[in-house]
Amino acid sequence: MSIEIGNTPESWGVLPSEPGHFPWNRFLDEVTEAGYSWIELGPYGYLPTNPNSLRNELDKRGLKMAAATFMTPPLDDPNSWPELKQLIVKMGELLGPIGAGYLNIVDAIHPPGSSAHQDLDGQNNSKWKRLVENTHKAADLASDLFGLQLTLHPHGDTNIGNEEQIETFLDQTDPARVSLCLDTGHHAYCNGDPIDFMRKHHKRIPFLHLKSVDGNVIKRVYSENLTIGTAVQNGVFCEPDKGSLDFKGFANVLKDVGFSGIAIVEQDLIRPPSNVPLPLAKRTLAYFKAAGIV
Repeated sequence: MSIEIGNTPESWGVLPSEPGHFPWNRFLDEVTEAGYSWIELGPYGYLPTNPNSLRNELDKRGLKMAAATFMTPPLDDPNSWPELKQLIVKMGELLGPIGAGYLNIVDAIHPPGSSAHQDLDGQNNSKWKRLVENTHKAADLASDLFGLQLTLHPHGDTNIGNEEQIETFLDQTDPARVSLCLDTGHHAYCNGDPIDFMRKHHKRIPFLHLKSVDGNVIKRVYSENLTIGTAVQNGVFCEPDKGSLDFKGFANVLKDVGFSGIAIVEQDLIRPPSNVPLPLAKRTLAYFKAAGIV
């Protein structure tokens, strides 16, 4: 087992809806101080968008860029390719030259129970076929132009969230072209078992997001039919030592399967006080070291 661990601007409260919440240079300084060697891009435009400038900022702190994680237009929409292509090119032109490894895509969010979810029931309908076609096209573009590997990030309130949906996606996509980013928190949020899933599908998973879930908030999600946004605002993704995931068990699986890759800590925070993210990031790294992840 060989794991490189990183963190992301989201853990400093930098979200697509609030990209200017925390100064980018302070984020880079603090993530370095906290002991991480890898980062993700965060919302496009938060960090410098000139590759040379960004590389210089990373190099002087000893940081490396792992990936960009970003939401796409609906992958099952027949009209989504022009926008998706534009996103892939924009991200690739920044990440490719600085040696990043992954473009990590999240399908568009739909409210729970919406027709978008219902339309994708079953494995063989036309919407699944379009979703897979768009994913393959995006993967080929990212690889051919920028040398980046496409990973799909299953996510709550999307068409690829629960284990049945992920299994369908894996069955219908080319393993040589498309991989997964397993987010332990979102997998548990969607009533999955990230430990068993990692053991079963580790060959398709080169990249991880690490976070936990609050079991009491999860119960509210399903009893009150909460959206993912409301659940996040209510603290569904909590510090790992306060959550319900067994990270020692997860570490054992990583060791058993010989996982070698990058794991990004992602602690979703909304408008945290400026003195909160750094000590939280330090505690989280210490926790994952004690659990045997690092």
